[in-house]
Amino acid sequence: MVSVRKTKIKAVGLLSGGLDSTLAAKLILEQGIELYAINFISPFCTCTPKKAGCAAAITAVKKLGGITLKRISLGDEYLRMVRNPKHGYGSGMNPCIDCRIIKIQKAGEYMRKIGASFIVTGEVLGQRPMSQHRTALRIIERESGLEGLILRPLSAKLLSPSIPEKEGWIDRERLLEITGRSRKPQMGLAAKYGIVDYPCPAGGCLLTDPGFARRMRDLMAHSEITLNDIDLLKLGRHFRLMPQAKLVVGRNKEENERLLRLAKRDDVCFGPAEVKGPIGIGRGHLDQEDIQESVSIVARYCDGGMDGTVKITNRILPDGKIGMILTESMPYDEIQRYRI
Repeated sequence: MVSVRKTKIKAVGLLSGGLDSTLAAKLILEQGIELYAINFISPFCTCTPKKAGCAAAITAVKKLGGITLKRISLGDEYLRMVRNPKHGYGSGMNPCIDCRIIKIQKAGEYMRKIGASFIVTGEVLGQRPMSQHRTALRIIERESGLEGLILRPLSAKLLSPSIPEKEGWIDRERLLEITGRSRKPQMGLAAKYGIVDYPCPAGGCLLTDPGFARRMRDLMAHSEITLNDIDLLKLGRHFRLMPQAKLVVGRNKEENERLLRLAKRDDVCFGPAEVKGPIGIGRGHLDQEDIQESVSIVARYCDGGMDGTVKITNRILPDGKIGMILTESMPYDEIQRYRI
């Protein structure tokens, strides 16, 4: 008698490299599922900055073994969603439900492409107030077009059985019933599996930070949004000079260097001529009054700017023309009028 080898079931897992998604992947691998992981790169994520790449996800894949990893960057489509989310914002500018829908939709596209049968996430019921309560989970499934095909191993026993469980691809009894914001159950499970050195909780998002959210609102109110603008929001002190013009001033050498790298062709670059001090990037339509205010603000943060005059250069990037302005620094109270 010739034995027939049963085709292995494939699944697509959302893998940030954080503890929850890593544990969810481990639980699925234990049941003999062939797992293909997606690591999403968001311009607002605090856990996977560009310079770190998908290091946390790569580390998780190495620890778990037997996983194929795909990396997907969230770009213009994602920014359009952030500007006008169907399901609104959380405490800041975080459109958590709409964000999750986009990610699940893209995971679904990948699932169909590779012939996988379902999707796995590390979501925990009740852990995140906006996107991980029962109603939100149902909305995400319905609007992503993947009802019944999303398995959440860490909380599965508290949720209605998914198609993978109903079809017998997954043994529901080997899944968990974790709920709430405490991470003690996950930490205990990690110790059991020998998973150590995991990063901060997955989903750390700049849009939940009050300062960043304030800058984001200002940007959305006055201009279109590009990835370059988002990178600029992460740096320095921000000042709204006029509706059509803003200034960003670096806070240290590293930020100064990054500001120069992010400067666009039509930006104006400001900097001290004879003393140490920050770089300023003027963006938008700066008139002569805006330029004068900009050099006065930059002067405030230069050596000697608190009680004297400072020479500030201003360079219009397209033609490289450099001007020199001797200016007094702007008083603190006046600066606060422009501060975003």
